[in-house]
Amino acid sequence: MDSSIIHSVIFTLKHEKNSIEAKQFLQDGRALLSSIPTVRHFQVFDQVSPKNNFQYGFSMKFESQSAYDAYNEHPVHTAFVKDRWEVEVVDFLEIDYKERQ
Repeated sequence: MDSSIIHSVIFTLKHEKNSIEAKQFLQDGRALLSSIPTVRHFQVFDQVSPKNNFQYGFSMKFESQSAYDAYNEHPVHTAFVKDRWEVEVVDFLEIDYKERQ
């Protein structure tokens, strides 16, 4: 059974959609978070559904719960959350899931 975890977060920034500041946040998020050794398949998305008001999404895969835990505790992740996420994100929804067998 596959124990990998998909971690997805959809979010809205305080910056105007597609502004220089928003683009910088997405670029920095990709560069910093994908540099964490346990992160696999990091992706950045524009949220396009009219069914919610979120703007963007990050998605990544972890091979195990311990890999996911290492990401959550990694200093690059905790610094990004403190210095950027908590300052620039106004709303978000986080989903962590495993494939159903």
